[in-house]
Amino acid sequence: VQLQASGGGLVQSGGILRLSCAASGRTFSSYAVGWFRQAPGKEREFVAAINYSGRRTNYADSVKGRFTCSRDNAKNTVYLQMKSLKPEDTAVYYCAARYSDYKFDPYEYEYWGQGTLVTVSS
Repeated sequence: VQLQASGGGLVQSGGILRLSCAASGRTFSSYAVGWFRQAPGKEREFVAAINYSGRRTNYADSVKGRFTCSRDNAKNTVYLQMKSLKPEDTAVYYCAARYSDYKFDPYEYEYWGQGTLVTVSS
């Protein structure tokens, strides 16, 4: 599975962005996808995850109620809708995939996209 994240950019505090994670491979619908982020000088942290069917999602407490993860398996794409963005959301965002169910530890993921930068100005 190859992943490509896109949709990052510069947005003001309180703004909205939607990230996309496009995947190649006919079996993408069998993979869970996680979103992670890494700010300068910090470790990569879990943001959100979605199971293979899209029926189950999970979010970090810091983004719960503001971010929504969804997927369209017909388009081999997973989305991360982000609203009410805060300066502390500034980071490089990565999508990752693993066969079977999602995990919260980035080391549990086999496939990674290249990352897309989100910058939230105050």
